[in-house]
Amino acid sequence: MTATDNARDVPQPRTGDLSSYQREVFVEPHASMVIYRKGVGPAVLVITEMPGISPEVLGFADMVAASGLTAILPDLFGVAGKEFRTLSQPRRMAYVLSSVVKVCISREFTMFASGRTSAVVKRLRRLAEQEHARCGGPGVGVVGMCFSGGFALAMAVDPRVLVPVLSQPSLPGNFTHAHRYGIDSDAQTVDTVAHRCAKEGLEVYGLRFKGDPHVPEDRFRFLRDKLGDGFVAIELAQSDGNPNGPLPHRHSVLTNDLIERPGEPTYEARERVLRLFREKLLAAVAS
Repeated sequence: MTATDNARDVPQPRTGDLSSYQREVFVEPHASMVIYRKGVGPAVLVITEMPGISPEVLGFADMVAASGLTAILPDLFGVAGKEFRTLSQPRRMAYVLSSVVKVCISREFTMFASGRTSAVVKRLRRLAEQEHARCGGPGVGVVGMCFSGGFALAMAVDPRVLVPVLSQPSLPGNFTHAHRYGIDSDAQTVDTVAHRCAKEGLEVYGLRFKGDPHVPEDRFRFLRDKLGDGFVAIELAQSDGNPNGPLPHRHSVLTNDLIERPGEPTYEARERVLRLFREKLLAAVAS
């Protein structure tokens, strides 16, 4: 059997259907945000990766909802539910570029500035506050992916956030040492989260593929240095990822580059994240 044949036999990541979600609008005095909701129980904010809420992101959120939790997906960029992996290369690049351009011109996002927190995080914190009040439980979980990976860290200044998960946090880029040894959160935010780790036992989880140029080793070293034992790294080899992913290298641990087969490192990493949400958010409710 050839390598190509082996690649064809790899189980592809789970996908979901946007039509199975309830569309709502989170309204604030000066802005509004479309969100998609599914499930019952304590809330988990699933913040999409670039270029938008894809079927693979929905597949992960489906599993959150099936765990007895409420999956909340803020619609921040891109076209919600749009298929990405099966597009031709030119159309795929055009779609990604359109999402990036919209983000670049928005004042809510900080793209490549080290040590700065995106303004949109404030709205996400208020959304988490609302969903905690609505869904109940001891607190909320947050998972950020790629472009939004660091958002999960910035949201953890709020004591309601009990399970922050940073999946392949890609900002502020990989241009200089300051970019690599840093994350898109200001120093006060990082210090506040570090205090929670030291005093409350908060754990911040980070996932990445080693050798991913978008998530350099220095970024995880920075998180270890700042958060100490409060930072729990889940690092996989490039060979652990799905060979049919959309990028030349493996990048998206919980979605595009996951192999949907028990025992696979990516599968087990996703199961670990889902188990964390259940343990931290459902155990207290059960007891």
